[in-house]
Amino acid sequence: MSRPSEQQGSTGAAPPPPVLTVDALDVSIGSAVRSVRAVREVSLRLARGEAVGLVGESGSGKSLTCRSVLGVLPPGCHVTAGNVTLGDTTAGAGPVELTALTRKEWNTVRGSRVGAVFQDPASYLNPSLTVGRQLAEQLRVARDLSRSAAHTRAVDLFAAVGLREPAEVYHQYPHELSGGMLQRVLIAIAVSCEPELLIADEATTALDVVVQAEILELLRTLRAERGLALLLVTHDLAVVAESCDRVVVMYAGEIVEDGPTADVLADPAHPYTEALLRVASIGDWDRRDLDIIPGRPPETGAELPGCRFADRCAYATAACTEAPVALHSRADGRRARCLRLTEPSFPVPATAARGATV
Repeated sequence: MSRPSEQQGSTGAAPPPPVLTVDALDVSIGSAVRSVRAVREVSLRLARGEAVGLVGESGSGKSLTCRSVLGVLPPGCHVTAGNVTLGDTTAGAGPVELTALTRKEWNTVRGSRVGAVFQDPASYLNPSLTVGRQLAEQLRVARDLSRSAAHTRAVDLFAAVGLREPAEVYHQYPHELSGGMLQRVLIAIAVSCEPELLIADEATTALDVVVQAEILELLRTLRAERGLALLLVTHDLAVVAESCDRVVVMYAGEIVEDGPTADVLADPAHPYTEALLRVASIGDWDRRDLDIIPGRPPETGAELPGCRFADRCAYATAACTEAPVALHSRADGRRARCLRLTEPSFPVPATAARGATV
């Protein structure tokens, strides 16, 4: 299995300027009278051409983090702290603080500088209009193209995302296309204005494995050809292993680990990442006794005195429940929210995780 982080290698050169910087982001659910923190001090960055996978169980805060970047949080959800900055200075576009934008200002950013692809493409397309017309309208509004130029560009984009007979697809309605074709249409719309950043939120979840592989290959091609930064939200560690340079693991609203994908999957530093690998069993296809993670995550917004994973962790001691655990940095640049990074003498019980083959 190829791994993007292995292919890049370590040159020791200064990191490229970020396309996206999320700094200490908090998202709360509720009203001014009563609210709970669903996302807690999330910080991450993406560089031009880089793919970062955001993984974790349902309710871990992945989608709320991405929707904060897109400015499309559900009703009752609010960014209450932190900053989200978009800007790749090497491309000539100045940085923009996204959390401060008005609705009118968002219209100049969303679609033009940030694109998005979601899980159920049919629900994001108008069933009464042909897919070509929907893409052409996007081009006419955002790029001020004539009707003829928008039609030509739309057909070219359909061809670029791998749709066969793109001129015919242009005149088809969403219900006439398969799920994989609809996802390609949505990707064409998302990249039509050549954004700096593409957010794919569970974009391959509902697809069969063959179509999923084709969509992931398409995203890799777009990154290589356009220098697109990709934030990929998924629960599938196999997708992350195949497609992402770095992985960010979230649990109960917090980042618990991040680092180069190959390094994190080969040697996880946080017990939750280790547990996800046991459940996924990536690369160990002969196993028949897949594990489960005992217990359940805390309620959204629950305030706990210590580590939020402690009651499900095979390594936990009393120290884990006494005070919040910081996201510690390691010498190799990886980060993990675990006392084992600062307490090497932590016990490893017999019930601890088996190693996973990646």
